Formats: sequence, structure tokens, C-alpha cells
Amino acid sequence: MATSPSRPRGRRHPVPASSSAPPPSSSTAPAAPTTPATSGGGTTSRHAPSTVSALARLYPFARPALPRLVAGMVAALCASLAALAIPRVLERVVNGPLAAGAAEHDTGALAGAVALVAGLGLLEAMFIAVRRGFVMLPGTHVEARMRDALYRHLLELPVAFHDRWAGGQLLSRSMSDLGLLRRWLVFGLPTLVVSTTTILVGVSILIVTGGVLGLVYLAGAIPVTVIAFRFSRRFRAISRLSQDQSGDLATTVEESVHGIRVLKAFGRGRDALDAFTDQADRLRRTEMAKASTQSTVTSALTAIPELTLGVALVVGVVQAANGQISVGALVAFFATAAVVNTPVVDLGMTLSMTLNARTAVDRYFEVLDTPNTLTDPAAPTHLDSPRGDVELRDVTFRYDDAPDAVLDHVDLTLPAGTTTALVGLTGSGKSTLAMLVPRLYDVTDGSVLLDDVDVRDLARHELRTHVAVAFEDSTLFSASVRDNVLLGAPEGLDPPAREALLAEALDVAQAAFVHDLPHGVDTTIGEEGLSLSGGQRQRLALARAIAARPRVLVLDDPLSALDVATEEAVEKRLRQVLAGTTSLVVAHRPSTVALADRVAVLQDGRITAVGTHHDLLTHDPHYRHVISNLEADAAAHGLGEHDDEPAPAPGRTEHA
Repeated sequence: MATSPSRPRGRRHPVPASSSAPPPSSSTAPAAPTTPATSGGGTTSRHAPSTVSALARLYPFARPALPRLVAGMVAALCASLAALAIPRVLERVVNGPLAAGAAEHDTGALAGAVALVAGLGLLEAMFIAVRRGFVMLPGTHVEARMRDALYRHLLELPVAFHDRWAGGQLLSRSMSDLGLLRRWLVFGLPTLVVSTTTILVGVSILIVTGGVLGLVYLAGAIPVTVIAFRFSRRFRAISRLSQDQSGDLATTVEESVHGIRVLKAFGRGRDALDAFTDQADRLRRTEMAKASTQSTVTSALTAIPELTLGVALVVGVVQAANGQISVGALVAFFATAAVVNTPVVDLGMTLSMTLNARTAVDRYFEVLDTPNTLTDPAAPTHLDSPRGDVELRDVTFRYDDAPDAVLDHVDLTLPAGTTTALVGLTGSGKSTLAMLVPRLYDVTDGSVLLDDVDVRDLARHELRTHVAVAFEDSTLFSASVRDNVLLGAPEGLDPPAREALLAEALDVAQAAFVHDLPHGVDTTIGEEGLSLSGGQRQRLALARAIAARPRVLVLDDPLSALDVATEEAVEKRLRQVLAGTTSLVVAHRPSTVALADRVAVLQDGRITAVGTHHDLLTHDPHYRHVISNLEADAAAHGLGEHDDEPAPAPGRTEHA
């Protein structure tokens, strides 16, 4: 298929390591995200929102689950308060029954205190179980809502967006990032709230009841705060780099799997493995740096409170010896400090989980915030019975990342019911022009008209019921033959009508081979239809376009893998079944051109001639040059000679 040199399509194919530079995100230092939607530092920019405001963007998705999440946090807080109450009971036990000595034999008071401590422990365990019951289920609902919203937006975004974004980056956002956010909502957020509350309440109790000892413990909070702040800044950058590198690695796997035949055919499996290993090793080093940063802060957050308690113990013993504090109060102080120490020590893990979640939120909304530049009009025009007249009026088109226009002031009329072949040298813009009719791209200037109505004034769904496309790159889905062919069929058909339409579309596309598959039209043809030959895939893709019953049919060289006789049979049946349908055929073979009513010549982004094949051969030198090139290419590559070869991997077909 001829494409503009500026059209960004290379990312869908594997690139051997020996001939390519490493991916941008593979650097060992924290850097800006590699995705097109981010630049200038991404989340590490000084203009980036705070972590709190970034995570607050989850509220619309989490709102339905908020009551259960809040209930879970309340239960966790109750568990924490129960734990903080135990030291108060211990203080009374030490200053009461234990201080009185065995002489008084106050076993009743002692037994009551032990029972109270046991009851508080059981209450704490019960609240923890209640917390888990409240938060587990809503977390999965939030994840599902966010995933649905992302997929819905991806389907709405124009083709230009998908030209720029690697599939692995989108996959990692929809799977691993959302899974991370679910775990944070279920575990990280409640832990963060409860730990913060426990520390604040616990330290307040220590200051109120411990006096000087409480101030000693509070002094240890100063280095802890500084360390946590510095950790958050460094860890956020490493977390972003790690998740971007994971997306790049997923892209490498995706491209290698899709291009496995190319890698094997050229013997580049070892190079692909070396490239993958190198990327995986860079990701491993990033993860090691991430783990090292977390372990360093965890060690500090463990050591500082313990050292603080050591100092407090010395001070407390001196105070107890001088009668400034009771033994029971001293025991209660250290028991409370032990409860407070647990969330302080876990602060590193809680912060890292929160910062990972913040990075996941940033990456998720990078996609969700991408505006859809190809939208429906506020008041769309409706075409009840379109004739099929198509006109490109003074059309100019430029890809977003290209300095020069691919199409320059193109004027072309496709009369209703006629077949027009579009020819030109490679890179002249033929495929780009074809994509403007169904509005897969919007024109930069000028307009594309269907029955004198600008296609931008039509709802996209309605436009694409009138205009069907069959691409040269025959994409099929891992579904049955029936589902693939009837993908764009008119809605509301009853089962007999759908079966009749299926049979007709397969007949027109000369796709009777499907009846020889293991389960006929119910055979699952495998991912991208790779269990079929190239010609078989193209015929099914053509059958899919025919089954849509369009008024305008755009064929972007969909018959390139067919032999000339099959192509002629398909064209003949197309004329019979789609009588009155306007057809635009991007032609790469003289045989295709000869079957058209009219031929339009595209040269350097402009239509330079329109006429019949015979007239153009007689009067247009450039057209003769193009045709001679098409004939030479057909002879050199043997186009269509191997269409009837058996499927390369028939064992991959299976029952739907």
C-alpha cells in the first residue's frame, strides 16, 4: 500500500536490536515519559499537580463505592483505636493489682484487666476483618469502571492518536496501572489514612500522658518527616521511569509476537532476544534502584523511632527513679509507642504504594485527557437515502507530525454508481486520500462531501453505515468467520436475513474456502487471521465490507494477494451485487485499473488527470509511466500467483 513517507506506521513492526537505537525510556536516569502525550518532564515537572490533587481525580470513578470504602476506613480506625486503648489498661494493671503485690491477692481485678485486654484484642481483629469485607469488592468495581472508560475513550479517539501511541503503553495502562490503583484503593488508601490517624492520635497521647518523654518521641518525628519528603520526590521519578519502561517492554513483546514470521524469516530471533534482554535488564536496574530507595527509607524509618525509644527509655528510668513518673505510666508510654511505631516503620511501604498509585493516575489520565479531535457535530445532518455522490473539494491534508502537506488542493468527483481507480507512484498520497472519505482523518483544509453534505456535518456512525472500507492490511479478529464478516452488517436484521447476507458476501468475495475449514463459518480463525493465507484474509476483509451494504465502497488495494482471474471474478460479482454503489479503488495493478469506469491520477499530492484507462494511456505521459511501474512491480513480485496456497498454520483454527 502506498503511504506518505510522513505517515507514522513503523511502530507496529519489530525492529532488530542491531539496527535501532534503544527506546527513549531506557535511560538509567529518571526522565520524562516516552509517551507522545507527555513532554517536558511529565509528573516530575514543577508545574505538576500535588499527589493529593492527582489522586483526587479518582473520585468520579470511586464515588459509587465511597460508602463502603469509608466504612472500611472507619472499621480500620476503630481497630487502631482499640490497639491504642490496650496500653491504658496496662497502665491501670501495673499501678493497681500488680503494684499492690501478692499480699492483697486482688485476683479479681487482675482477671478483669486481662479479660479487658483480650476483649480489646478480639475487637481489633474483628474490625480488621470487617475492613477487608467492606473494601475488597468495591475496589474491583472501581477498576472495572476505569477500564471501561479507558477502552471507550480509545475507541472514540481518532486514528491519528493510535498512529502515535505504542500498543504496549496502552496495554500497560489498561492492565497493570489499573491493577495497581485497585490495590491502593483497597489497601494503600485505608492504610495511609489509618496510619496517619494512628500516628497523630498516638503521639498526642504520648505528649499528654508522657510529658517530657512525649516531647523526646516527637523530636524523632523531625528527621522522619525530612526523610519521607526527600523519599517522595526521588521515588516518584523512579516510579514513573519504571512504569514507562514496563510499557515499552510490553510494546516490544507485542511487536515481536505480531511480527514473528518476519523475525523467523530473516533469522533475526537472536537480535530480537538481545534487544528484549537489554530492555528487560534496564527495567531490572530501575526496579533495583526503586527497591534500594525504598529499603533505605524503610531502614531509616525503622532505626530512628527505635533510637528515639532508647533515649526515651533512659529518660524514663531516671524519671521513675526520681518519682516523676509511675511505673505504670512508663509501661503504658512504651506500649503506646510500640503501637505508634508500627505505622511509622510501614510508612515507607505506604508512601511507595501511594506514589506508585499517583504515577498510575498520571499515566491513566494522559490517555483519558487526550481530546478527541474528530467528533460528531452538535446538530448532525441526516441522510435518509444517500445517492452516493462523493466530492473532494479543494482538499489539503497534512499529518500532525509532518511539515509538508500530503494532499495539496485536491479536487475529485466520484459520480454515484461509478467505479473510480486511484493510481499514483508510491508515496503520492493514495491511501491517505482514501481514508478521508469515511472520515478516519479530518481534512486540514477544504471539504469531503457526500451528496453535497460535508462529512463533518454527519454523525460518524451514520457516515460509516454509508461508507465501508476494505484495507490492503486485512485485519481480522480472533472470532468466528461469521462474526468477522458480519461485523459491519446493518443492525436489526433477523437471523435468516443475516445468514443470507453472509452467504452473499462470501460468494461475492470468492471466499467459498471457509466452508472447508474445520467448522465452516463457525471456525475461529485466530488472532489477526494469521491461520489463513494472505489472499484468504483479503477476501474475508472484502466480504466484511460488502456485508455492510454501503452506498460508497472504498477499496484500498484489498485484492493485491489475489490472482488476476479471482480478482476479475470478484470485480464482476461486485458490479452485480453492488449495482449503484460508488466505488473508489486504490489500484496497484493494471488489471485493477482496467476494470474501473474512470481513473484518477495522483501525482505529488495533486490530481493531475481524470479519464478512462484508454484515454489516459493515449494522452498522459505520467499515467503511462505509472502503469509501466505497476506492470514492472507485478512482474517482479508475482502478485497474486500464490493466493490458493494452503493456510500456513491450519492447526490454529478451532471451534468458536
